[in-house]
Amino acid sequence: MIKSYKHNPKLTENAKILRKNMTSEEKNLWYKFLRNYPVRFLRQKVIDNYIVDFYCSKAGLVIELDGSQHYDEKGMLKDKIRTEKFEKRNLTVIRIPNNEVKRNFSGVCEYIDLIVKEKIKKKSL
Repeated sequence: MIKSYKHNPKLTENAKILRKNMTSEEKNLWYKFLRNYPVRFLRQKVIDNYIVDFYCSKAGLVIELDGSQHYDEKGMLKDKIRTEKFEKRNLTVIRIPNNEVKRNFSGVCEYIDLIVKEKIKKKSL
């Protein structure tokens, strides 16, 4: 397990731009749920050579909202490699399709809440 969360500082500016230009699904999840969630989340967090959509340090959780480009062969391979790198850092990655955020927002929020609580509980044992 790799413990250091060093990141590529060249991506910091890109992360700031992405924060200002979030997708409608990211905005919805951030402003209606994660921003005021009792456990702190960061948006567009740089980890290694990647920018993750949402990150919770306390739970060791990365949340990625996936659009259609993530479901072709190339996108799925990139996501697999990326997820494996995060898992080596003992981070859990959950992927939520954009259309699920639109279609079942309350279910997505309940799912995230459940995962966060489970991860924090495991860390405290």
